[in-house]
This record gives sequence, structure tokens and C-alpha cells, in this order.
Amino acid sequence: MKFYRIHMGKARCAVDLGDGSERGEYVDQDYILAKMGRPHRGISLMYCYYPLDEGFPQRASVAYASPDVSFAWDFPYDDYFTYKGGLNGNTDGEPFNYMREIRQHGQDVCLTLTIDPHVSDEHLIAIANDLRPFGRVFLRINHEATGNWFSFNKRCTYQEVADFFVRASKLIRKHAPNVQTIICIGGIEDLSKEEMEKEAEFAQTIPEADIWSVDKYMALHWGWPYDVAERGGSSHNRCTVAEIYEKTKRSFERFCVLNGGEPKPMTMAEFNADGDVTGPYEQADMVREFCDRLEQDKAEWFSAFTMYQFRDRGRLGLEMEDPNHPNHGIEQPLLQTYKEIIHRDWFMPEITRQEGEVQLPVTLRWRNSEDAEGLAIPLHFEKNPTFCELNFTDDSNLMLEINGKWFYKAPGTKYVDLMAAFFEKPLTGETDLTLKIFAPPATGENDLSVEDGLFHCDTVLESLPDIRIRFEPVER
Repeated sequence: MKFYRIHMGKARCAVDLGDGSERGEYVDQDYILAKMGRPHRGISLMYCYYPLDEGFPQRASVAYASPDVSFAWDFPYDDYFTYKGGLNGNTDGEPFNYMREIRQHGQDVCLTLTIDPHVSDEHLIAIANDLRPFGRVFLRINHEATGNWFSFNKRCTYQEVADFFVRASKLIRKHAPNVQTIICIGGIEDLSKEEMEKEAEFAQTIPEADIWSVDKYMALHWGWPYDVAERGGSSHNRCTVAEIYEKTKRSFERFCVLNGGEPKPMTMAEFNADGDVTGPYEQADMVREFCDRLEQDKAEWFSAFTMYQFRDRGRLGLEMEDPNHPNHGIEQPLLQTYKEIIHRDWFMPEITRQEGEVQLPVTLRWRNSEDAEGLAIPLHFEKNPTFCELNFTDDSNLMLEINGKWFYKAPGTKYVDLMAAFFEKPLTGETDLTLKIFAPPATGENDLSVEDGLFHCDTVLESLPDIRIRFEPVER
């Protein structure tokens, strides 16, 4: 059996996926992978860190439960899940258990963290030390910082919030160089103006951040879940796709000006149209139209977006949480639309084959989801298979792809059935396909004791799976 080295690199526009927030619970990566058919560049988690507050680390809506609350952010601190690490914390529970699972499944962690700007440097250094084992981490600190709803904006002036971002960004990156910080502000919110909102205060954050972001919902019901969006109401809005696209592009251009003309990666860290406003069908149409524009314009200036989110208790998810069974999701029309989008070439990571055959044992290096070494095994199919499966004798942690569909093999798993790759895309005749194999970190963490362990994880494959392909039933 011949096999070759391959490399997985960047997509022209990467796709990340939100998984849990104040509006929904975390969903395991095996379920998401089976639904979406491919891993994402990153999975976005949303947490808060207010360790100086009474009640923390309880969630705010638990610590301060009250029938008088009429807005999602009417609590003493932000009602996200609470970050259990930091100073005097530990990395045994949330969000680190989820971060490990995300990385085992070949994805990077995108961590949104709202932080009390009054915490000391010691708290920030502790957060940096928490994040060191997790390879490349995208850290979005105090997002939507030009708004007025989060607790950090209620406790501090905009100048203080901007100053804190600069302090936190510098300090965390100093102690955890694997972390890339994201500044998320409103950007251009009025197309008749050249400058962005709160530009005087936040101009300093643009050169300090590694990545720029705006959250631009094409429709949003911010009054959820305390009221219902109805025509004439004041707790929701809707824009055209063209307006949101232009505001995002103009924001990037303004950020470049504030960075001395030099571009940096531009993302939309929360992206969707709220089905509470549009209904389920126009929601899918708006997301498709925005992504069509990116592709048609060959928008190289736009590096990634994060779909908000996989499962939602309201109508901002690919699935809606079943109110009768909270662990179940009800698929929305948006899911199939989004699935089709992320399988387009523009949004897929580029995988290239390297010259020359490879012999076992072979070392595969995983740096991140946009820089990983793998193996390719050419396979010939006479027709659509009846059986296609892999049998393993080792405890490797692998991501596998064939016929456009990805599968996960956990360290203890010995058997992977690949037939799901042929249900949606059956072969119509004799075909050559390639089985691709990548090896993200088996524990979800990098080994910091090895040289450059902050940035990569190596896996030695001593053997390859036994591949069983049959084109007829066992008996007729």
C-alpha cells in the first residue's frame, strides 16, 4: 500500500462555529462533526471572568436569580458560563474539558472571555498559563467593547476598557506566545461617516491586536428571551445583506488606516441573521447571500467568520434546542444551507500533496488547523461500496477524510465505519479516491516539555489501519 505526505493549509475564508453561550449549551464535537461532515477551523466558546465579585464563579443568573430581570445582561456580571481557571482556579473543568475535545477533533480554540478590567496582572498571567498547553488559541477579550450592555462597559469608561485590552493583550501574549488576541468593536456603524464608533478611545487597540473583528448580525432580536419580536417593536432590527457587507469592509479599511496602512486578519466573530426577525427561510437566504458575496468578490480582505451558533434556545442556531428535551436539537433550514456553504472550495482548507512515497514509522506534525502534516492513501473503487471500514491496532488520535466527509478516531477506538461518506455522495462508477489522515494532539494538549511544544505536537504512526472495502453483500 503506497502512501504520501500531505499538508493542510488555510482556506481563502476560514469558518469557525460557536458552541454554547448565554443562549445555549455546549454540544459535543462528535455530534457536530457527524452533522456538518467536516471539522471547522475553530470552535468558539464564551465565558466570563469576574473573580472579584461576590457570587463568582456561580453563573450570574444563578447567583442573582430574580423575577425582576428583564434583559439578558441585567445581572451584576455577564451571564456567560464562568471561567474556572485563572488565579486560584484550576483547569480540570470548564472550559478546559471542552478545549481538549475541540483540539482532539482537529480544531483550534476560539475563546471569548469577558474580564473585569479591575483584575490585577497576576490574574492575567494566570489566564495565560492556563492557555499555554492548547496550541494556537484565538482569544477575544471583552468583545463588542464599544457597546453598553456588558458589565465591563458599565464599570469602566470606554477609555479604560480600551486601555485594559492593551494591557491584557500584551501581558497574556508575553506569557503565552501561542495566544492570538482579537479586538472586537463596532467598527463602521454609519456609512456616512469615515471614522468608526469610539475611535479616539479604541484606535490604540488596532495595532495591539493580532486579529480584527466586528460582530455584524444582519438581523437581531436583542430582547430575547424577555419579549417577542413583533412588527413595530423596539427590541430588534434588520439590515440588508449589502449594508452589513459594506460596513464590514469599510471597518477593515478603517482598521488598516489606524494600523499605518498595514492589514491584519479581519474576521466576523459572530455572524448570523436572527430567525426571530426573519423567520427560518429568509434567515438561510441572508446567510447564503452574504457568503455568495464573499466568494463572488474574491474577498481576500476577509479571513474568517464564526457562525453563531450550533444549537440555540432561540433562533440563532443551526439547530434549535428542543424545549421538551434540552439535550436534543431541532434542525433549522439554515443548517443545510450552512453545510453547503462550508463545503465550497472558497471555505475549505487547502490540502496539497508532497512529492515522494513515505515509509513507516512516520512522524506527523500538528501545528494548528491551518498548518498540519498528514498522510494520503490512494484507493481504487470499482463502484459504490457496500462496505468501507478501517480497523486499527494502535491507540492513535486521528482525523480522517474520504469522499469529502470527515471522521474522528479516538485513541481507544479500533474500528471506523466510513460508509457514511457514500450515503450523501454515492459513487456512480469506477473511481479513485484518497483516504486522508491527520493526527491532532491525542490529549487535546501540547507537550510543553519538548522543544517548541507551545506551537506544535508530533505523533509517530507505527502502523496504518487495515482497510476493508467490499462491493457486494457478504451473502445473497
